Amino acid sequence: MTINLADNSPRISYAVAQGVSQSAFAVPFEFFADADLNVYVDGTLKTLTTDYTTADDSGNTQAHTSGTTGYIHFVSAVVGATGGSTVIVTRDIDLERTTDFPTSGPFDVTALNTELDKFIAIQADLKDQADRTLQLTDYDVSVSLTLPDVDTRKGKLLAFNATTGAVEAGASIAGTVTVAALAADIETLADIEDGTVATNAISGLAAISSDVTTVSGIASSVTTVAGNTANIATVVSNITDIQNAASNAQKAKDWATKTTGEAETGLGYSSKAWATGGTGVTSTAGSGAAKEWATKTTANVDGTEYSAKEYAIGTQIRGTTGSAKDWASYTAGTVDGSEYSAKYWAQQAANETQSQRDVYYGAFASDAAAQTWQTGTNGGTVDAGDQYFNTSSNIIRVYDGSAWNDAVVSTTGFATNGFAIAMAIAL
Repeated sequence: MTINLADNSPRISYAVAQGVSQSAFAVPFEFFADADLNVYVDGTLKTLTTDYTTADDSGNTQAHTSGTTGYIHFVSAVVGATGGSTVIVTRDIDLERTTDFPTSGPFDVTALNTELDKFIAIQADLKDQADRTLQLTDYDVSVSLTLPDVDTRKGKLLAFNATTGAVEAGASIAGTVTVAALAADIETLADIEDGTVATNAISGLAAISSDVTTVSGIASSVTTVAGNTANIATVVSNITDIQNAASNAQKAKDWATKTTGEAETGLGYSSKAWATGGTGVTSTAGSGAAKEWATKTTANVDGTEYSAKEYAIGTQIRGTTGSAKDWASYTAGTVDGSEYSAKYWAQQAANETQSQRDVYYGAFASDAAAQTWQTGTNGGTVDAGDQYFNTSSNIIRVYDGSAWNDAVVSTTGFATNGFAIAMAIAL
């Protein structure tokens, strides 16, 4: 038969709606053998006889040797998948000549027409394939569309040269896939920079990159600070006291060492003030002298009561050469040339106490605790003969110049060690 040039597109596509069942599909273009057709369902190539056969519209087998249209009949009906299915039928005739005409005499005109029809059909098939390939437009300048060699294009995307437009190997497929997976993050960054999220936030971050690097280097310290926010808040709420700590410490030192200290209304603080941290002053002999303050009584000393020296050493002998106010005043030497001031005796008593504490430390749970107290809190050195009471063993320990040892004890208690007894009595 003659090829119909008006209907010579060797391709037909059918849509099968979701859930719809369809078995027969028309082939509107001529074909010359069942093998000339390719049948696809949702992109999958189907097999002749196993999946489908060719026939007329009634399902009757028909010959196609001279070229006819027909139908595809599926063995099992095509059922539209979710969203629908697509059935595509194409023609792909083998490029061959099947008829040889005689060099003279009569020949089969029908066979000649069939052969010519096949040539036209093959050309139509090739045109269909060519139309679906990469090609230049008619008005494009000549440029190479030859692919790079296989080793160059492996794992690469197809690209076109920015200057010539020629085909070349582009970015790697793996890199492109990685970027595609980060598309959401990239879009977020773009939104941050263009102001959708925060105007020029990335540019602002770049301007302080050195600061960010510095913070990164002290990340553990930042974490530590974050974990101490409560303590930091406490420091902030007490910042005034902290700022005044140095001056307050100096004042405390002044009080503790009985230096001149501060003055109240131009007068120095009294003995009671130094001893108890109070704010009373001695302005006259009648306002309270050293006896009152030292014994914590409320009776006034009018200048004829016992002297500060007598009260300081624990006696009650009346002094006749200077009032309690005189003894309490912070002068050097003596008041009348023979009697020392209250400050002197207080210092002597303190020195004696310190001397004893340098030998007998008191009660501690271990040698280390006793030794740390002596060299740290007490500020002394550990010497041979020094002692302390060990609360763990209930035994006095004695230092021999290089190590601590238990004092000699009996099975019933402490031995009559003269030095230990003497020290116990003294303290």
